[in-house]
Amino acid sequence: MPFSRNVLLGVFATAGIACASAAAQSPTYNLGRTPASEELRAWDISIGPEGKELPPGSGTATEGGKIYTQKCAQCHGATGAEGDTNAPQGGRRDTSLGGAFPRLVGGVGSLATERPVRTVGSNYPVATTIWDYINRSMPMYQEGILKPDEVYALTAFLLFRNGIIQETDIINAKSLPKIQMPNRDGFVPARPEWKKPVPAPVKK
Repeated sequence: MPFSRNVLLGVFATAGIACASAAAQSPTYNLGRTPASEELRAWDISIGPEGKELPPGSGTATEGGKIYTQKCAQCHGATGAEGDTNAPQGGRRDTSLGGAFPRLVGGVGSLATERPVRTVGSNYPVATTIWDYINRSMPMYQEGILKPDEVYALTAFLLFRNGIIQETDIINAKSLPKIQMPNRDGFVPARPEWKKPVPAPVKK
């Protein structure tokens, strides 16, 4: 049965795509490798609301205040209340371009007002988020240099400055997840319970 030139070209093109796809899935190129357990631990740094992933260590607000002065105050201000109220939490701006870093302290109880002040103290629903963000993102351009004890101490300092804990309270993997943040009910739960839908009203 004769085939037209276009049909033959289509067959060859399809065969070529199939061969290329098979070659891409072939293990003969020996690309990549299984990551070592040490590498996996270095990447797996997320901290959940329950704090199960928190490492050993501890710190107080008194200790954290000294670290904050050395490594944080240059961007966030001497007390943490000097930052930009409009800067997005969890984000940062380059001060060399005229922006400002997020404000860290204050605003508790202001979220329902006409001028909400969003800080880690007023807006974050769980305290472990503070530890997680400091650990993975601070100080800017030097991420990852802080030791667990320093991260606990800085977390304690911010919690104290926001009036959530006392200055001498010890923050560690056991105590941090138990802290009740002011805005803990301001977000949809990560795992909301299933609720039976409300039936539509019957038209009469």
